[in-house]
Amino acid sequence: MIIISGNVTIPEDELEFSAIRAQGSGGQNVNKVSSAIHLRFDIKKSSLPDFYKERLLNLKDSRINKDGVIVIKAQQHRTQEKNRQDACERLHAMIKDATRVQKTRRSTKPTRSSQRKRVDTKTQRGKTKSLRGKVSGY
Repeated sequence: MIIISGNVTIPEDELEFSAIRAQGSGGQNVNKVSSAIHLRFDIKKSSLPDFYKERLLNLKDSRINKDGVIVIKAQQHRTQEKNRQDACERLHAMIKDATRVQKTRRSTKPTRSSQRKRVDTKTQRGKTKSLRGKVSGY
């Protein structure tokens, strides 16, 4: 069971784990042992509240396919148990990030002194660059 918040949890039976062989280096062990984990979580069939489902389905994330299934591949660790735990933690983080409400941006006006400083530095830079021209008068 993954606990998202005080009253929102994901039961273990909604998560589908499958063991696969890990990619990359690892010597002979990587060819023999299926230590990587694929975690599949169907958003539409889950028991999550509608608010969570909408936010997750609106994410532009490559781990969510067009059917609304989150697929997380965990292969960081050498054991299945640690990879399974890592996949669950990544799913938890993904759901938490999706439900975080962004602050609304309020536009601010630059102060008069900051505008003056910006113009002064621009003119100073322009003077410096004008002095870099060819030397004439010889």
